[in-house]
Amino acid sequence: MTVKLRLNMSKPTPKFEVCVDSVISAMHAENGGASRIELCDNLIEGGTTPSSGMISMVLKRLKIPVMVMIRPRGGDFCYSEEEFEVMCLDIQHAKILGAYGVVFGILKPDSRVDVERVTKLVEIASPMKVTFHRAFDMTNDPFKALNDIISIGNIQRILTSGCDSTVLEGLEIILKLVKQAQDQIIIMPGGGIRESNISRILATTYLQEMHVSASTTMPSTMIHKTSNIHMGKAFYNSEYLINAVSGERLMKMIDIASGFTE
Repeated sequence: MTVKLRLNMSKPTPKFEVCVDSVISAMHAENGGASRIELCDNLIEGGTTPSSGMISMVLKRLKIPVMVMIRPRGGDFCYSEEEFEVMCLDIQHAKILGAYGVVFGILKPDSRVDVERVTKLVEIASPMKVTFHRAFDMTNDPFKALNDIISIGNIQRILTSGCDSTVLEGLEIILKLVKQAQDQIIIMPGGGIRESNISRILATTYLQEMHVSASTTMPSTMIHKTSNIHMGKAFYNSEYLINAVSGERLMKMIDIASGFTE
């Protein structure tokens, strides 16, 4: 992959959206300087819809905008009628609870954007903000998918890793998407962004927003520990290690990013 380095220019520091799945992570993200959070459940499968209780408590604790993931299950993004109805209801509930916005994506079996269904979800979500999530990375033609999403209207951004495993690997496509999108929609890179590679990403083009996890593990407060039992699959983290956002990692990434916009 060959990408050109951009000239340093005076522009605002990119906004950092942080993916979280707990109240404590949400609070760490805000304290670390996040501009916004994406609230999910089940991050081990890429994020699913959080509970109403989780949404309510996070909204109670945070002052920054909260985008709520609307995804009824892990796996692909081609949904049954029942799953689609669940998504419609979850968007309505997120709106009632006071969420700033919602995050979703639906594809057809051939991996094209399901324009009809996405349009309906956007209509239900209004006036909340909308992000089309990384279902985008599973489309068979990202440049057509970009045009389809823009044509729907009222979708503010697309979250993408550039149709690859990480942003760094998909950087060439991301640059083409940014150029094609112009000011019509925000292309928000997300997937594997960390302190060690953010400079390389930002050196290629100006990015308005970035999506990060900035995660770490915290020890459990349990005193008695039963080590031979797993509540999930055995390759998951121990029940006595809790994944959470690291405010320190986030602050470091924001600090690095600010150096590209001074």
